[in-house]
Amino acid sequence: MTMGALGVVYGDIGTSPLYALKEAAKAAAHGGTVTPEAVLGVASLILWALLLIISLKYAMLILRADNRGEGGIVALLALLHARHAQPGTWRAHLLVVGLVGAALLYGDGAITPAISVLSAIEGLKVDAPSLSPVVVPLTIAILVGLFIMQKQGTGFIGRIFGPVMLGWFVVLAALGIHGIIKAPAVLAALSPLYAFEFLIHQDFHVSFAILGAAFLAVTGGEAMYADMGHFGRLPIRLAWFAICLPALVLNYFGQAALLITDPTMIENPFFQLCPDALHYALVAFSAVATVIASQAIISGVFSLTQQSIQLGFLPRMQIRHTTSDAIGQIYVPLVNWLLAAATLGAVLSFGTSDALAGAYGIAVSLLMAITTLLAALVAIQWGFSPWLVVAVNGFFFVIDMIFFAANSIKLFEGGWFPLLLAAFVAFLMLTWRAGVKLVEAARARLRQPEEDLIETAVNKCSARLPGTAVFLASAPKGVPLALTQFVKHNHVLHERIILVTVLIEELPHITEADRAEVIEIIPGITRVILHYGFMQNPTIYEGLALACRQGKLPGIDLSDITYYVGRETIIPREDVPGMWVWREGLFAFLQRNAERSAAFFGVPTKQVVEFGTELEI
Repeated sequence: MTMGALGVVYGDIGTSPLYALKEAAKAAAHGGTVTPEAVLGVASLILWALLLIISLKYAMLILRADNRGEGGIVALLALLHARHAQPGTWRAHLLVVGLVGAALLYGDGAITPAISVLSAIEGLKVDAPSLSPVVVPLTIAILVGLFIMQKQGTGFIGRIFGPVMLGWFVVLAALGIHGIIKAPAVLAALSPLYAFEFLIHQDFHVSFAILGAAFLAVTGGEAMYADMGHFGRLPIRLAWFAICLPALVLNYFGQAALLITDPTMIENPFFQLCPDALHYALVAFSAVATVIASQAIISGVFSLTQQSIQLGFLPRMQIRHTTSDAIGQIYVPLVNWLLAAATLGAVLSFGTSDALAGAYGIAVSLLMAITTLLAALVAIQWGFSPWLVVAVNGFFFVIDMIFFAANSIKLFEGGWFPLLLAAFVAFLMLTWRAGVKLVEAARARLRQPEEDLIETAVNKCSARLPGTAVFLASAPKGVPLALTQFVKHNHVLHERIILVTVLIEELPHITEADRAEVIEIIPGITRVILHYGFMQNPTIYEGLALACRQGKLPGIDLSDITYYVGRETIIPREDVPGMWVWREGLFAFLQRNAERSAAFFGVPTKQVVEFGTELEI
């Protein structure tokens, strides 16, 4: 598990040495020659950022705020029960903040592959400046191949992620030691005083620029929490403290030692650390490592999308499970190609890793601040002393906000790009969330109470059709609109009626023993409520098959039943209270193009009958 965590969790932060110290040193030089004091200050700042933000805050503190072993923004929102918050309450505002945090990962997901692969390929320019024109086309080719590969699944590649990244961290450490030997004085930067004194003696705008650049060294650290459910708390901590942290610190200090001895190496100190004969081999290895880092963030975005769909924050989309024997191996076609367009657009627009560094960091720093805030609220909810929580989380929140403020000065240098993507995704999430509530209110106005169904079944049906009919119901109470339509037009009922509702709980996993809740309304009419966790794939057929095996639904032949599903058409109306009509129009567009309920919930296609209903919102 520790080896697996190396490949998935630490790919992003593990490739940060390609550009982080270089950008921070350039900010410290502010157009001139970087001084040894500046280099020591930057190295000390990066070291203590890794220790405070990643080692102390994430590895020791944030990893404790798990939802039955799962981590990430969505898991935190589920812990805080923000999904069902009443409008206007603090939990409702918290939901907005949390959804913004989730949306920031999409902005991060577009920038990470671009800057990582681009910075690796730029290593070609160290030995052959004439190859500069091929850097962007080669980067585009690698990224296009990466996104095309997603539909095939990454099971095989995933198995070699860990060993490859272990080799990468060994190379990082070896290069760092090679540099430190040439200038052992760089070890003085272990003292935090170098970072502190260096920052306070700079102009305010220069200090902020250095902080913003140094923050690049910790980007990717948020994956420790997001991927906790895949590997567990102990393997993630072990991989960080035993392998990643020592290798990163050695490499950053090695680069710093190189700049102390030769400040002219500032254009690419990472590749200059390497002996000339091994440059091209290092470029190739860097490209492989950055592809792994990119794959990890893409898989993370797919996983976040699935969780958001399950909890009702995004419309249903086609989700393909690329393998049955690996956790989290899914492919979301729409998200994949939208992310590809954003990533390739970033490469073409910015052109260099230096330019992309301006766009990178602002989204991650805000995401880290939001995570710290939500984790504090979870800790208070769990009974920890509010004073202790405010003191500890408040300290880290202040650090997060300082880094966010430092990154904010990059807003017009490219920082707008991931924020614009995040704002777009957050707006879609909030629009979808509000629209779903309006639709449910419209359904509730039309939905008959169960007493009417009983009355119809007992006294008003002229005949009963042989066989079993399953009606999908959006709510665990009342009569599904599809059943109301069926009775209205046919004046008959089947001999056996099953009303099926899928409920996604605010837990990552629900056991099979608790999956199916069966309630007999009257003989012949049964309600089945299927409970799934937000990390599970809700499948109605499998849920009913499980209920049959458990003896809760005797006498049912699942191959000989008909599923009736309502297909709703949303009609935006200005005279019906709700959202602005243009937002309702956007919601109607999303709903119209969402994955069909029957397909999303795994209902056998040949056994489905759909009933159309118009709902005004």
